[in-house]
Amino acid sequence: MTIEKIDFDMLLAEYRSIWNNRLLIASDKSSEEILTEAVRRELLDENSHPRIRKNKYEKYYSAVSRITQSTISNEAKVSLIHFHNGIMEKLIKES
Repeated sequence: MTIEKIDFDMLLAEYRSIWNNRLLIASDKSSEEILTEAVRRELLDENSHPRIRKNKYEKYYSAVSRITQSTISNEAKVSLIHFHNGIMEKLIKES
Protein backbone atom coordinates (compact mmCIF):
# COMPACT_ATOMS: atom_id res chain seq x y z
CA MET A 1 0.00 0.00 0.00
CA THR A 2 1.53 3.26 -1.06
CA ILE A 3 1.06 6.47 0.81
CA GLU A 4 -0.72 8.20 -2.06
CA LYS A 5 -3.48 5.55 -2.05
CA ILE A 6 -4.34 6.12 1.60
CA ASP A 7 -7.46 8.15 2.40
CA PHE A 8 -6.10 9.96 5.45
CA ASP A 9 -9.40 11.67 6.24
CA MET A 10 -11.07 8.26 6.54
CA LEU A 11 -8.12 6.76 8.40
CA LEU A 12 -8.04 9.62 10.89
CA ALA A 13 -11.78 9.22 11.49
CA GLU A 14 -11.29 5.50 12.16
CA TYR A 15 -8.35 6.24 14.47
CA ARG A 16 -10.51 8.72 16.38
CA SER A 17 -13.25 6.10 16.73
CA ILE A 18 -10.83 3.69 18.39
CA TRP A 19 -8.97 6.22 20.54
CA ASN A 20 -11.92 8.42 21.45
CA ASN A 21 -10.15 10.11 24.37
CA ARG A 22 -7.26 11.40 22.26
CA LEU A 23 -7.02 15.13 21.78
CA LEU A 24 -6.28 15.57 18.09
CA ILE A 25 -6.06 19.27 17.30
CA ALA A 26 -6.70 19.88 13.62
CA SER A 27 -5.82 23.59 13.40
CA ASP A 28 -4.00 24.02 10.10
CA LYS A 29 -2.58 20.54 9.65
CA SER A 30 -3.63 17.89 7.16
CA SER A 31 -5.21 14.62 8.23
CA GLU A 32 -1.95 12.87 7.36
CA GLU A 33 0.06 15.18 9.62
CA ILE A 34 -2.41 14.85 12.50
CA LEU A 35 -2.47 11.05 12.22
CA THR A 36 1.33 10.83 11.94
CA GLU A 37 1.80 12.93 15.06
CA ALA A 38 -0.88 11.02 16.99
CA VAL A 39 0.61 7.60 16.16
CA ARG A 40 4.15 8.80 16.92
CA ARG A 41 3.04 10.17 20.30
CA GLU A 42 1.15 6.95 20.97
CA LEU A 43 4.13 4.71 20.21
CA LEU A 44 6.46 6.88 22.29
CA ASP A 45 3.83 6.81 25.06
CA GLU A 46 3.92 10.59 25.32
CA ASN A 47 0.31 10.61 26.51
CA SER A 48 1.34 8.99 29.81
CA HIS A 49 3.19 10.32 32.81
CA PRO A 50 6.97 9.82 32.34
CA ARG A 51 7.26 7.47 35.33
CA ILE A 52 4.76 4.98 33.94
CA ARG A 53 5.68 5.07 30.24
CA LYS A 54 6.12 1.81 28.37
CA ASN A 55 8.65 1.26 25.62
CA LYS A 56 7.68 1.62 21.97
CA TYR A 57 7.53 -2.14 21.42
CA GLU A 58 4.98 -2.63 24.18
CA LYS A 59 2.98 0.33 22.90
CA TYR A 60 3.10 -1.03 19.34
CA TYR A 61 1.77 -4.38 20.52
CA SER A 62 -1.01 -2.65 22.49
CA ALA A 63 -1.94 -0.48 19.52
CA VAL A 64 -2.12 -3.39 17.09
CA SER A 65 -4.17 -5.40 19.60
CA ARG A 66 -6.57 -2.52 20.07
CA ILE A 67 -6.92 -2.06 16.32
CA THR A 68 -7.56 -5.74 15.64
CA GLN A 69 -10.17 -5.94 18.41
CA SER A 70 -12.01 -2.83 17.24
CA THR A 71 -15.23 -2.82 15.22
CA ILE A 72 -13.84 -0.84 12.26
CA SER A 73 -13.70 -2.46 8.82
CA ASN A 74 -10.97 -4.97 8.03
CA GLU A 75 -9.63 -2.62 5.34
CA ALA A 76 -9.31 0.19 7.91
CA LYS A 77 -7.63 -2.20 10.36
CA VAL A 78 -5.03 -3.20 7.78
CA SER A 79 -4.45 0.43 6.80
CA LEU A 80 -4.00 1.55 10.42
CA ILE A 81 -1.65 -1.32 11.22
CA HIS A 82 0.32 -0.59 8.05
CA PHE A 83 0.53 3.07 9.06
CA HIS A 84 1.70 2.10 12.58
CA ASN A 85 4.35 -0.14 10.97
CA GLY A 86 5.72 2.78 8.99
CA ILE A 87 5.92 5.07 12.01
CA MET A 88 7.47 2.29 14.10
CA GLU A 89 10.14 1.68 11.46
CA LYS A 90 11.06 5.39 11.54
CA LEU A 91 11.24 5.38 15.34
CA ILE A 92 13.51 2.33 15.32
CA LYS A 93 15.85 3.96 12.79
CA GLU A 94 15.98 7.15 14.90
CA SER A 95 16.99 5.28 18.06
